[in-house]
Amino acid sequence: NHLAQYMQDLLGLLQAYQQHYPEPHPAVQDLVTEIDLDFLIEDSQKLLQSTKSGTTRIREIVLSLRNFSRLDEAEHKSVNVHEGIESTLVILQHRLKADRAHSKSSGENRSEISILRDYAEIPMVECYPGQLNQALMNILSNAIDALQKSDQAKVITIRTAVIANQRIAIYITDNGIGMTEEVRSRIFDPFFTTKAIGQGTGLGLSISYQIITEKHGGQLSCYSKPNEGTEFVIELPIRLGSGE
Repeated sequence: NHLAQYMQDLLGLLQAYQQHYPEPHPAVQDLVTEIDLDFLIEDSQKLLQSTKSGTTRIREIVLSLRNFSRLDEAEHKSVNVHEGIESTLVILQHRLKADRAHSKSSGENRSEISILRDYAEIPMVECYPGQLNQALMNILSNAIDALQKSDQAKVITIRTAVIANQRIAIYITDNGIGMTEEVRSRIFDPFFTTKAIGQGTGLGLSISYQIITEKHGGQLSCYSKPNEGTEFVIELPIRLGSGE
């Protein structure tokens, strides 16, 4: 904000000089021509706006990282689940955007992935925020990986709802290539992966399953068929230890 004001003041002073001294000394006129003053004035405004947008973006990422990791919140607490989802999406933003250079070099279809949100009015949920956000990250990353193998328009739908027995549900659905029943039945097994050697550890979904079921007393389910996409369903008790 200070830089923007200083720039406006300097440009105002320059315009006053141009108005009151329309015929500058030849040396000054030569310098105006050499530096292309009109372009410099126009482009400096664009650069300033770009800088402002960049710093705003950095601020959003830093806040999202802090909200995502919750390093100062090792104990459980009541949180807004939607805020955790949004923080995770900000961190994954670079993977949601189109990347033509990567598509060309790797053979993957890195076109843009759209996020559709259908958030219900849900209460605050008692959880371990950092661990829950890690589970969301793993599941969303899995959906992104599946969509990179698809040639159609890529969409991830995130829906939330209040369900029975004082529980909430988060539905994460992609319209990717889906999976066979054999693969679906093993996706939560430790070290199981369908990725090439060196591209996946096979631990992401296994860790997510442990976080949801063991740490939070919830359920993590997966529904999928070949060429029909995949849906992960996270069920969480509104209060830890409340059970079914």
